[in-house]
Amino acid sequence: MPALALYDMLALGFIVFAWLGIGWLIEHPPARWPSVSYIMQDYRHMWMREFVTRNPRVFDGTIIDSLRQGTAFFASASMIAVGGGLALIGNPVLLMGLAADLPLPNDLAQMRLRAGLMVLFLVNALLKFVWANRLFGYCAIVMAAVPNDPNDPNAFLRAGQAADLNITAAKSFNRGLRSIYFALGALGWMLGPWGLIATTFVTTAVLFRRDFASASRQVILRGR
Repeated sequence: MPALALYDMLALGFIVFAWLGIGWLIEHPPARWPSVSYIMQDYRHMWMREFVTRNPRVFDGTIIDSLRQGTAFFASASMIAVGGGLALIGNPVLLMGLAADLPLPNDLAQMRLRAGLMVLFLVNALLKFVWANRLFGYCAIVMAAVPNDPNDPNAFLRAGQAADLNITAAKSFNRGLRSIYFALGALGWMLGPWGLIATTFVTTAVLFRRDFASASRQVILRGR
């Protein structure tokens, strides 16, 4: 492990704090200013309540299938990106060539460390997407167990279980997306600690806006 300068350690601490902090804020927003992710939990419960009385239920199965396809796509993309990042770290010639062409550190260990931060975020994203895909599969199975008769005492019980699984899967998927954002932000470290601080700030601001101040949020809030 190469020695880090003070500013590098501060920048590294800042991106980790921002990543954890914005994630916590999105999942535990103020009651008077809920995030998009939090609002969508209510819609997922509404969806499952409507699902009980919908006949036929082909539409609901199509939605779950599309959600699983989305998680599978991002998992595949993350796996390719992780492979590319590891190949970059393991190729000192390419790394030092980049360092020569751009204003990057000319120390191989430092370059590997900075590229490694991006790879760590990508690995976390991959794990979250894989788990989200599996949870959406669980949700689909529980939805299939919901009785067709709305008067069955298990109908709304099973629908509630499906909603909770759906929400848990969506949380994992959103965490994966945030890791993708911060993996891109981590590239700023290639330009030094101030570059990392700047890209972390921009990444956090983008995530905050999309969950707390976007036009889509206003649309979702209508009639709620």
